Amino acid sequence: MGIYVYICFLSALSILLGFFTHKISDKVQSTIAITAAAMVGSLLLLLLGSLGWFSLDSVAKEVMEQVDFKSFLLNGILGFLLFAGSLGIKLPVLKDQKWEITIFALFSTLSSTFFIGAMIYAISHLIGLPVDFIYCVLFGALISPTDPIAVLAIIKNLRAPKRLSMQVEGESLFNDGVGLVIFITVFAVAFGGQEATFSGIMGLFLHEAIGGILFGFVLGFIAHILISNTDDGSMEILLTLTIPTAGFMFANNILHVSGALAMVVSGIMIGNWTRHSGFSEQSQRYLDHFWEMIDHFLNSLLFFLIGFALLLIDFNIYGTVLMIAAIPICLVARYASLWIPFKVLQQFRTYNPYTLKIMTWGGLRGGLALAMALSIPAKTAFVNGIDVKDLILVMTYSVVMFSILVQGSTVEPAIRKSKVVDPNREEYLQPTNNQH
Repeated sequence: MGIYVYICFLSALSILLGFFTHKISDKVQSTIAITAAAMVGSLLLLLLGSLGWFSLDSVAKEVMEQVDFKSFLLNGILGFLLFAGSLGIKLPVLKDQKWEITIFALFSTLSSTFFIGAMIYAISHLIGLPVDFIYCVLFGALISPTDPIAVLAIIKNLRAPKRLSMQVEGESLFNDGVGLVIFITVFAVAFGGQEATFSGIMGLFLHEAIGGILFGFVLGFIAHILISNTDDGSMEILLTLTIPTAGFMFANNILHVSGALAMVVSGIMIGNWTRHSGFSEQSQRYLDHFWEMIDHFLNSLLFFLIGFALLLIDFNIYGTVLMIAAIPICLVARYASLWIPFKVLQQFRTYNPYTLKIMTWGGLRGGLALAMALSIPAKTAFVNGIDVKDLILVMTYSVVMFSILVQGSTVEPAIRKSKVVDPNREEYLQPTNNQH
């Protein structure tokens, strides 16, 4: 069977799984329930396979390898998910939080990358596994950015105070693009033969980041002109599809700039500018509903695949130690990288007292980190006979699952408390049509 057949069956399974988990308990976020159920299913398949009762574990693993999680997300549905998420970003609130989002997306992501890299480097040498520093930094680069897909799927539904919600959502959208650029830059040094010079690294970084932002403006402007010149409601909605399809591919494969940042910028433009001055009244009503359905469908499939990605991981004793160590290291790095700029920003404005706690605990990792880990070439770098990719993948999976299942399911009490003590209670974020 071909890849299309697999995607069709997996999509149906993810939707049915979401339906049944919602029927069992509507108090648990659907993305968390789908991920947990899929992970339990993959564990069950592995257990039955090890007992020799069925060979479904090998079949399921073959399906996951055929789907190619990395290409499916990084070169496929990521554009749709980022564009859909950025449509709901309100520009006035974004402007109010521009300095916080910029600093958190740049400084916090970069500092967290090197903090995690240094800690993993130290621990790996401590246990007798001398992993090169560049590979440790590579892991730091892929795990430091919070995943906007996971964050938007869970945090938005909890109706956090407006400013706090925008800090979490805006940062996750932008540090996703920044994180991808950092990862690509470090990856080029580790595997692409790029010399580790300041000018070379900065040139690559700026080309990806600035190029992606500029292309996003161009893409959004062209889409705005086209949408403004038709009164056909269906055509107006269809024109938005050209952005995460051809636009995303053109950025990544032709211009070689950050398609992720381009999607965020163009989505904000369409959601704030074109929404009010380009769409007909009918399309304004259907824009959010249309993209909500796409977002919900792709999220269900993505989190289903995250749970079953367990089948792609090879465990070993060294990997298990690093897997256990990676979770607290990533949490400490997240807190420290936010605490420093947060203390500086506190001198200029008042924040909700739960801001730092929620941004740390609510800074979820998800499919994006897994996709980047899976993009690392196998059997290229070894340490003590162990493939570096396997080490990075097992650490990534442990952090992602802890993030979604534990952090995602326990962040709600802190958000509820933040609404009680919020200094801007009249500015509570109201649900939008783009929420799940």
